[in-house]
Amino acid sequence: MAVYTLVDPDDLAALVARYDIGTVISCKGIAEGVENSNFLLETTGGRFILTLYEKRVRESDLPFFVDLLGHLAAKNCRVPAMICDRDGNAIQRIADRAACIIQFLPGISLTKPTTGQCEAAGAALGAMHRAVADFPGARENSMGHRHWRDIAASAGDLDIVVPGLQAIADTELAWLDAHWPTDLPAHVIHADLFPDNVLMLGETVTGLIDFYFAATDYRAYDVAVTHASWVFSADGTRCDSGRAKALMRGYAGQIALTEAEVAALPLLARGASLRFLLTRAHDWVHTPADALVTRKDPTPFLNRLRRYQADDAVSLFAAA
Repeated sequence: MAVYTLVDPDDLAALVARYDIGTVISCKGIAEGVENSNFLLETTGGRFILTLYEKRVRESDLPFFVDLLGHLAAKNCRVPAMICDRDGNAIQRIADRAACIIQFLPGISLTKPTTGQCEAAGAALGAMHRAVADFPGARENSMGHRHWRDIAASAGDLDIVVPGLQAIADTELAWLDAHWPTDLPAHVIHADLFPDNVLMLGETVTGLIDFYFAATDYRAYDVAVTHASWVFSADGTRCDSGRAKALMRGYAGQIALTEAEVAALPLLARGASLRFLLTRAHDWVHTPADALVTRKDPTPFLNRLRRYQADDAVSLFAAA
């Protein structure tokens, strides 16, 4: 989440007037994240999130996200509903951007998850995968393996971000192209289930949020993304074995990965690390100076990549 585009108060009042959610009390920008402009919207009817879609979210994809969240909610997954106006429309326009008003969920986004919270997150991911397995929609993963070379090229000279990064990225891209699997179980996945996209109260998951990278891909890749983002130290140099086992134990309580999926996890985690390394490097260079957004250092994902490249990387995914 972030703020790139400001909203005129009169335009906001006109937008809210289309809904049965009361009138505007306040609207405050949320600085976390990097993809969309997000605001905490408080009305006389309650709290909501106002999201303006920027950058990597295409307006043509929004009906897919609306349908996906509706499907998950119907399966009792804790996800935020996109609120419809009186005419039944969830997708709006404001400040020359596509926008949605979204249900506000209680809970806290984590920064340092505990072992118990990692297990709860793994279970929530597995439950989401079970719920989405029969979702009829599909979307190409625009941040998936086939697009990583384009992302690297669009970032420019990666050595500007980290000396020597260009050669590292080129070598890893070639290796992943040669080894990427072709036949693992796939369906729509979250693809970005970082701790700040999971709301919790204690060790109870109260919400899975920010589905705007959701796309059709390997479910084991989703596990790899979650592993990379939940079980490492902040600088990415150390994998906490207790948290890693708890995450995998929570997931295994919902879904048993196949032998092929388990064997592929280190490779998929290398891909996940490279994906976030490249997109963070891109944003490090291209984020506007006046945007209300905290740029994310790509270096911790370079460190994760190195750890997943080690010969013993498969041991990081043990559930016990």
